[in-house]
Amino acid sequence: MPRKPRIEIAGYYHIVNRGVDKMPVFRHRKDYEYFEELMCSLIRSHNITLHNYCLMSNHYHLLIEITQPNLSKFMRQLNMNYAIYFNKKYKRSGHLWQGRFKSWYVTDEAYLYTLMCYIEQNPLKAGMVERLEEYPYSSYNHFLKAQTPACLSESWIIRHYRKDKEAIRKLLYSEIDTAQLQELKAASSLLEAPNIDTKPDIEKLKKMFDERDDIRTRNAKIVQAYEQGYSQHMIANVLGISQPAVHGVIKRSNK
Repeated sequence: MPRKPRIEIAGYYHIVNRGVDKMPVFRHRKDYEYFEELMCSLIRSHNITLHNYCLMSNHYHLLIEITQPNLSKFMRQLNMNYAIYFNKKYKRSGHLWQGRFKSWYVTDEAYLYTLMCYIEQNPLKAGMVERLEEYPYSSYNHFLKAQTPACLSESWIIRHYRKDKEAIRKLLYSEIDTAQLQELKAASSLLEAPNIDTKPDIEKLKKMFDERDDIRTRNAKIVQAYEQGYSQHMIANVLGISQPAVHGVIKRSNK
């Protein structure tokens, strides 16, 4: 029975692929570096935006954004070219990857923020490092450098936090609700596509927070603004607080 073609609509995607039988697909520093170089080259040639990535020994995570239906083409070239390199280097034959890559469409802003943290925190959760700064094969450290690689120059974090390294740390160290992540993944199968970067009138948002409110009233207004379509990032900027703080207010309101 032929496999069903993937539905590829413009937007953000979380991509995961694993080695066959969970075997390591990165054995040496040069393997990680080759994959990064290959990935960045194909990102540019396919006009795709790379937002976050993390390479683990037997699998990898990507958060990318497409504007045209070329996700499968990009992934096919990435996986095939790396498999050729790997099999030649280690004198092996046969499949390197466990099958077709897995992909989840990012349906809303909450999913986007959760994914950015989840991807970057993989080495931390696996007990490989004690701090994200210690892991060399993810996008995290690139965000903290003065010079960002070209393939990450249009990432969400660079576009919003380019000069605020402390805000980047706070965001990517935010606690992840794994149960919520599973719910968001399940919801993504519905393929609803709200615009994550929607930017309603910022002047109206400023007026909403003009008065000196107590914390409870302010938090209620944060939730109201978010439900009206304002992004967490925009609300945080207007209030002069961190995006993780805004995310926490919204998350607690849903309990």
